[in-house]
Amino acid sequence: MSVSPTPALRSDLAVTPGTAFGIYVHVPFCASRCGYCDFNTYTAAELGDATPDGWMEALSLELAQAAAICGPVPVNTVFVGGGTPSLLGAARLARVLAMVGEAFPLAADAEVTTEANPESTSPEFFEAIRGAGFTRVSLGMQSVSPRVLAVLDRTHSPGRALAAAAEARAAGFGDVNLDLIYGTPGESDGDLLDSVDAVIAAGVNHVSAYALIVEDGTALARRVRRGEVPAPDDDVLAHRYELVDRRLAAAGLGWYEVSNWSRPAGECRHNLGYWTGGQWWGAGPGAHSFIGDTRWWNLKHPGAYGQRLNQGALPVAGVERLGDRERHIEQVMLGVRLRDGLAIAALSESERRRAVGAAAEGLLTISDDRLVLTERGRLLADAVVRDLLD
Repeated sequence: MSVSPTPALRSDLAVTPGTAFGIYVHVPFCASRCGYCDFNTYTAAELGDATPDGWMEALSLELAQAAAICGPVPVNTVFVGGGTPSLLGAARLARVLAMVGEAFPLAADAEVTTEANPESTSPEFFEAIRGAGFTRVSLGMQSVSPRVLAVLDRTHSPGRALAAAAEARAAGFGDVNLDLIYGTPGESDGDLLDSVDAVIAAGVNHVSAYALIVEDGTALARRVRRGEVPAPDDDVLAHRYELVDRRLAAAGLGWYEVSNWSRPAGECRHNLGYWTGGQWWGAGPGAHSFIGDTRWWNLKHPGAYGQRLNQGALPVAGVERLGDRERHIEQVMLGVRLRDGLAIAALSESERRRAVGAAAEGLLTISDDRLVLTERGRLLADAVVRDLLD
């Protein structure tokens, strides 16, 4: 892998023919910062002179430059993430999608997703964005336990995410995701199962569940360092994952990626694009892109991002070009995590021998010339990948 010392994109950058192409839009705004979050987000006090309207203007400039570079490539998926996209309101979100459509042709069956905080949504919000062309909503729920939400510094009430999911479905969204976090200090098995049961009862067709990670620099990391709350325990996290997986499976939601479950045809196509070798342009402060053999990322602060675009330049902060070795590592790392697994043909001869050894240890199954993680293998997915690779 070579990293450019001067951030500039190559003049011959082009989307690889035959691959899925997506647009990711990063919304950097949050009403408050959750204690566990290390995403590129900013509260009002941290924005300086940057505003949502200024961000919208800069985003339009970046999308126009993206179209000039990539040409009229059909967009298969759009994902608006953050941050808290729903803080923009329905009218601005509709405008964001319109700007994407002005820059690129949207495929007739394009999947268009937005993340949303339950507290900044309403029936009218969901109706408006559905009418604007959004097809999928992902809601941050985390837990129905008040004490768990308090440790995570989540501001929504325990039932609000469930109500928001019902409002989204009533507005015509067939694809609704609820996010869970497990392993929060103070969480019990009962707390987690209550949350999973609530998700199932909500009737959504997609669930994401992530083990709590204490990221450096977060408020939660400082609390752990001071001894106010314990760090998550790996054995407890593994047990909680098994609880989630078995409960969801019994309700008809099957895993298709280690941290994601869906009903049939409910998989998130945009995320599958990341995991299966698709390509995408990431627009917005701090967003990452990958096209051809090139990955790059934008300036993080909305002010610096907008200033660079208003000067007529792309807001690129860094560029790296992936060689065959880096592409292979990513293919194995991501492919193994999927329910459909990884083709044995993608492995070297020595990696195939190690795969047979992993299968003998009960970490993988090998069938139809593909490797698929077992339940135990999913608990140890990162270690399985490390052991497989040359």
